[in-house]
Amino acid sequence: MSRKAEILAVGTEILLGDIINSDAAFVSRALSSLGIDVCWHSVVGDNPDRLREAVEIAKGRADVLITTGGLGPTYDDLTKETLASCFGLPLVFHPEEAEKIRSFFASIGREMTENNLRQAWLPEGCTPFFNHNGTAPGCGFAAKGMLAAMLPGPPRELKKMIETGLIPWLKQFGEGVLLSHDIRIFGLGESAVESLLHDRMEALTNPTLAPYAGTGEVRLRVSAKASGIAEAEALAAPVIREVRETLGDLVYAVDEPSLEAVCLRLLAERGLTFSAAESCTGGLIAKRITDLPGASAVFLGGVVSYTNGVKERLLGVPSEVLEKFGAVSRETALAMAAGLRDRTGADLAVSVTGICGPGTDERGTPVGTGFVGFASPDRLVCRPIQMGSDRERGRVVAASHAFDLLRRWLTDTLRDS
Repeated sequence: MSRKAEILAVGTEILLGDIINSDAAFVSRALSSLGIDVCWHSVVGDNPDRLREAVEIAKGRADVLITTGGLGPTYDDLTKETLASCFGLPLVFHPEEAEKIRSFFASIGREMTENNLRQAWLPEGCTPFFNHNGTAPGCGFAAKGMLAAMLPGPPRELKKMIETGLIPWLKQFGEGVLLSHDIRIFGLGESAVESLLHDRMEALTNPTLAPYAGTGEVRLRVSAKASGIAEAEALAAPVIREVRETLGDLVYAVDEPSLEAVCLRLLAERGLTFSAAESCTGGLIAKRITDLPGASAVFLGGVVSYTNGVKERLLGVPSEVLEKFGAVSRETALAMAAGLRDRTGADLAVSVTGICGPGTDERGTPVGTGFVGFASPDRLVCRPIQMGSDRERGRVVAASHAFDLLRRWLTDTLRDS
């Protein structure tokens, strides 16, 4: 049976909303990868009585308790003292940890104040975790039928300690592995995906299949528990294959982070380039591709043609097209893509034009109306889209449609709209 874990974040600043509890996400992923079920996330302020109460609640329902924060040298860093007391463990001074703290201050050229040595007092019998990026060591111990570990709060310190301390320590307790694969889908909503796969989702127990909605796309997570990686992969593979067979080319990737990442890889593999003409997206296509390392090999550049004059002068959109059909039209989207491809010398080009709101254009075009164009050496394709009434969401959706057209041409699945 899998262990049940609780992650307890300590810090009044989290409760006040001054910082976001990103630590819980990092720890959750680590525990899940070891086959440990994360069942509870809790947050408590820097108060010993409330912290003790939270620990006692966790002891009553969890097999694994991981705390984050409250390990520093100041008066309000009380996690270690409180946790040790709750588990009936005395604190013991660790000279080797004290020496690491002294060495850290020497390495940065700062004088160490004596209160920093508070951090070298750890629960008796624990396994210390070295802090590569700070002074406060973490630790793990087994007591009262539970596994407990304490990690520092700063993400830069915590993430490295998870990798070098927490995971190796937990592995010795042999819980197996939980392997997950993300199936990425674009072109179908979450409810439609769930409807197509509902019976299969309900029937599966190991592996499991669960949907997660994103902005304009859906992620399906396949998770398999087993004693080892090979066995877990063997459980997950048939489910991934079944989803691909059911959804076809709506699946754009497995375990790739985004449409733009897929496009970059495919363009690089084929030695091709593209450019982007953007109106309502305001440069979002260019931003998303240039956020990725290696973008310079495939992306030549873009034009944010927010006005008709720029569409005419820089993209070569004929004035008669704009006058007859308007800026938000199939004809304009196609002319934008073809014009930019010609001017940049790119192999491929995409374009976006639309109404993100809050008002309509001079022709009364409804908010949310959009057109995405694509141009290759021998093909012009336009996809009409509905972006909705939320301005920011509409821009993201429109940019994703542009990458989807690009992706489909690169995989020979592009159909005329």
